[in-house]
Amino acid sequence: MAKVALVGIAAGLVSLAALATGYQAGRTNVVASAPDTSAITASTTDRAEIEGIVRNYLINNPEVMIEVQTALNAKQEAAQKEASVQVISENQDKIFNASGDAVFGNPKGDVTIVEFFDYNCGYCRKALPDMDALLKSDPNLRFVMKEFPILGADSTRAHIVANAFRALMPDKYLEFHRDLLGGEGRATEASAMAIAVKLGASEAQVREKMKAPEITQAFHDTYELANSLSITGTPSYVVGNEVVPGALGADALAERISHIRNK
Repeated sequence: MAKVALVGIAAGLVSLAALATGYQAGRTNVVASAPDTSAITASTTDRAEIEGIVRNYLINNPEVMIEVQTALNAKQEAAQKEASVQVISENQDKIFNASGDAVFGNPKGDVTIVEFFDYNCGYCRKALPDMDALLKSDPNLRFVMKEFPILGADSTRAHIVANAFRALMPDKYLEFHRDLLGGEGRATEASAMAIAVKLGASEAQVREKMKAPEITQAFHDTYELANSLSITGTPSYVVGNEVVPGALGADALAERISHIRNK
């Protein structure tokens, strides 16, 4: 991907040089009172010479293309961050207070972390102890869980069971969540149901609740939010007005929490 981008940048630089040459030739033609074939030939030669000079320069100084790519990446990241800040500002309730989301920790905490997760995400599994550590060490932290099943049909069915179980037994959902996300093997409807029954739920009641349209609607709302925030993987967090992708670890998240409080 980076190689393709650099080749594109190189081509763009050569084209830009050629465009500048053509522009200058055009200005010369405007000044001239009559067509001059020798001028046209000269401009064509100049264009070829400039393209050759640019090409040779880039070949001899390839680090220039890397610098250009780095600058482009930085510009794109800044633009994406700015766009995310606006989306977060315009969707506060949908992000931080959606009725279809589970809330762990202090429901009235002064700082909220929102996590987009999938029960079959290996990185989400590794990030589970980070959440537990933060909740244990920070009594004023509010953790919102956005169920974001993007890893196939098994994930979707497991999340449907999870939502049904939480509606029936909200007090035991955290235990359910830890068992399903922290378990070995792939999360499926069967494995999620087994945990639900183990924790005291009636399978018949869970299956009936799985038909509730609000479960599907919650997934739809989460997908829309993720698309607006350019979230394409799990885990991804929203902390304050920032989207933070990846399993960063408890310390990195704690730093962001501290930064929000200090502001």
